[in-house]
Amino acid sequence: MTSNILNPFLVSLIIILLLSFASVTGTPEALKWALISMALSVLPVFSIIVYLVRSGRLDAVFTNARRQRTRIYLPAGLCAAAGCIILAYLKAPSILVAAFIAGLSTIVILMCINLWWKISVHTAFITGSVTVLVMVYGWAAAATVVLVPLTAWARIELEHHSLAQTATGALLAALIVAVVFYPFVLA
Repeated sequence: MTSNILNPFLVSLIIILLLSFASVTGTPEALKWALISMALSVLPVFSIIVYLVRSGRLDAVFTNARRQRTRIYLPAGLCAAAGCIILAYLKAPSILVAAFIAGLSTIVILMCINLWWKISVHTAFITGSVTVLVMVYGWAAAATVVLVPLTAWARIELEHHSLAQTATGALLAALIVAVVFYPFVLA
């Protein structure tokens, strides 16, 4: 249950919404950027995954098979890259562009690791998201840190990942956000 609730798609939707509201004044402007960002990232990737599951090319939406994950990483990377370009062209708030760049960086790195070893995308996404929230919202977001070990525990309990796979996903995501996203917060 925890793993289903704290999945990369739902977490991404929430983060996009929170970053949109943190980056602009006014609800209409925030909703505009949130909807554009979701339309460029979460919705197309989720649609592709649903298609692949229905056509029998993936076992499930959150496939446990390492080799099947490449079918997800490639479209996710392409959507993130296109999202970066389109958001920059539309002069989106820099915090959203930074989130897309951090997301793209994470996808590329996890995809490369996935060629040899199955790393926890769930744990990486929740850790990256929590790190972003703490950077943007400060101590008010510190309580979200408990979601990282909770997600790791859920992935281990389901026997989808080992402790090493969840810990590596978490550490890499935090590092990527620190290197890629943090400079935008300082600007």
